[in-house]
Amino acid sequence: MDETAVRQMRQVRQVRQVRLEAGATASAPALLLRPWRPEDAAGVAEAYRDPVLRRWAAVTVRNEAEALRWVLEQSDLWATEERLAFAVLEAQPGGAEGRLAGHVVLKAPHGAEPEVGYWTAAHARGRGVAPRALSTLTDWAFTAFPGTARLRLMHEAENTASCRVAEKTGYGFDAVLPAAPPEFPGEGHLHVRHADGRAPA
Repeated sequence: MDETAVRQMRQVRQVRQVRLEAGATASAPALLLRPWRPEDAAGVAEAYRDPVLRRWAAVTVRNEAEALRWVLEQSDLWATEERLAFAVLEAQPGGAEGRLAGHVVLKAPHGAEPEVGYWTAAHARGRGVAPRALSTLTDWAFTAFPGTARLRLMHEAENTASCRVAEKTGYGFDAVLPAAPPEFPGEGHLHVRHADGRAPA
């Protein structure tokens, strides 16, 4: 095996072992971000019982069996580095993992313009979970994939909460996107964050 192949395999192993942390706030605990595991399926099924999450989610999860399939798919995509999805958990004393609070994902990290996404579990809303987790993922993405010049974030235009998260984490509004069913039944918004911190053109 040549040196380049060895280096690439080492990088894949390191990425799959990633564990990130978002600091605590005055009113909310720290967040732990790590790749999804099969034992997270129950938490995913619980999160998808929320009608607000179901309204905006691109996938459908109706029960724990479907949640497990979704979790296993995330693991498979980690192996190919096509989609790097993280469970977001609230930290407990001593750094132990607490209840599932959300999800963040980096899609196509080796592509020309990787995309980020996120959701927050209903019980964890109002504690800054999505902005803190997305900010942590963004900083890691620009460091772990140094050739990345910018990251994209897309959401349905009517999802004003997602728009606020984007703006809070430095993803400036870039363009209105035409409807693209089934992911975007109506118009969408494109937000962009550049590695050098400049605003979208």
